[in-house]
Amino acid sequence: MSAAEGSILVQAPIGNVYRQWVRFEDFPKFITAIKEVQKVDANHFSILVAHNGKLCERMLEIILRVPERRLAWRVLAGESLSDHLATGVVSFTAPSDQSTCVTLKINSSFDGDNTRLVDRYLQNFKRLIEKP
Repeated sequence: MSAAEGSILVQAPIGNVYRQWVRFEDFPKFITAIKEVQKVDANHFSILVAHNGKLCERMLEIILRVPERRLAWRVLAGESLSDHLATGVVSFTAPSDQSTCVTLKINSSFDGDNTRLVDRYLQNFKRLIEKP
């Protein structure tokens, strides 16, 4: 598994930032590898992921929620033992009332530049949360 981490400062209160991040159906707006999200229950989401030009369906499971502080998840493998695995954690800190530092850590068995992807996802999230 390869790990990547990145942080970004967004101009929005921590409550707004956290609430936007937990709108899992909005993940495709900033995590470009995820094409579709459907809620199964409070902690499980069916996701359609694109990798190397192929689409595959996976189950995303929320494994930790600490409101306005941290959220952790894992992507459960499919039926094949060769399926890719991924885990992630995002944490939120508030250096001021109107700004939030978002730190994203991803561990993935996917090949590629995961650090570049984390940076892109964070930039996309910043644009989404800060748009007028």
